[in-house]
Amino acid sequence: MSKLRVIISGGGTGGHVYPAISIGKELKRRYPDAEILFVGAKGRMEMEKVPQAGFEIKGLWISGIQRSLSIDNLSFPFKLMSSLWTSFALVSKFKPDIAIGVGGFASGPMLYAAARRGVPCLIQEQNSFAGLTNKLLAKQIKTVCVAHDKMERFFPYSRVVNLGNPVRKEVVSSTLSSSHAKEKLGLDPNRICVFVLGGSLGARTLNESVLGGWEKFEAEGVQLVWQTGKLYEQEMSERLKGKKNLGVVSAFIEDMGTAYAAADVVISRSGAISVSELCLVAKPVVFVPSPNVAENHQEMNALSIVEKGGAIMVKDSAAQEQLIDRVLDLCGDEDTRKTLAKNIGALAKPNALSDIVDEIENLIPRKKKENAVIGL
Repeated sequence: MSKLRVIISGGGTGGHVYPAISIGKELKRRYPDAEILFVGAKGRMEMEKVPQAGFEIKGLWISGIQRSLSIDNLSFPFKLMSSLWTSFALVSKFKPDIAIGVGGFASGPMLYAAARRGVPCLIQEQNSFAGLTNKLLAKQIKTVCVAHDKMERFFPYSRVVNLGNPVRKEVVSSTLSSSHAKEKLGLDPNRICVFVLGGSLGARTLNESVLGGWEKFEAEGVQLVWQTGKLYEQEMSERLKGKKNLGVVSAFIEDMGTAYAAADVVISRSGAISVSELCLVAKPVVFVPSPNVAENHQEMNALSIVEKGGAIMVKDSAAQEQLIDRVLDLCGDEDTRKTLAKNIGALAKPNALSDIVDEIENLIPRKKKENAVIGL
């Protein structure tokens, strides 16, 4: 039996892991008999999330180089050699027909090994500023799927296709109206709702800004759906004691589709997948880019939307002084909200996942693809 065999490599953050899982699921939908092997970094979130999604994963002993002086950097050469050795062994044993990289530590050695063994490779770059791993791999890759304009400054022009980022369907597929979504969350359907989205771990700056502006929200009659993040759940709960309840406060929002539907304004970090989701749900957003990311890529992501009139940006360093006032101004300006929603919605790429997997299919050897489809 000649099954299609695929390696998907990368991870480290949700922005890498969830697109990888989406790609794996779409490939499995098209080729039910395909064997798909994920390769991640030991100790990172992909080692938990990928098996939960029903896929096998192998871990590499790899991590990034610290940008500040750190004793951890002394082990990097040994980790790199170990990961390369393991990657070449995996390629020899698994014999993939194609290798896909989504960025992150594990993507580098795995795709390098695959390319050196003649396996066609594709990378999916989520951010508007390419990650170091993907930039280093660029010349060995057949196709680079990107989600922003002007990415040719990082990759060979002839290999770049701008298709957008794959997002989880359940996040953006709600058919609820705003009022019905508010009712489902126990909110007043006739009052403005602000959705505060700092990621699954949370964002200190956003949390402090919301707490500092609590009385302003209360005075303006604004409701909140606030994802504090699991790192800050207990602290925020303690600090809210004695304050008026303004809505939903939770470490993690399980039903993101309903939260997006209820939101009149969103406050968000500007990770690549959050930006793509917000384009699809077409909500007015105030981005507060995290400064604690490589190459300041979150600010670049936000600016790519702001420059097209699709969002407002407040820098992290100014958030505690400016953020809540900017948000409340937006809450009171329906015309601006409509304009922002229209402009960010125009940037959406709803067929990103399907289009990316089409590009992957283009790299699969024709005979193997035909055999996989008919189950030979």
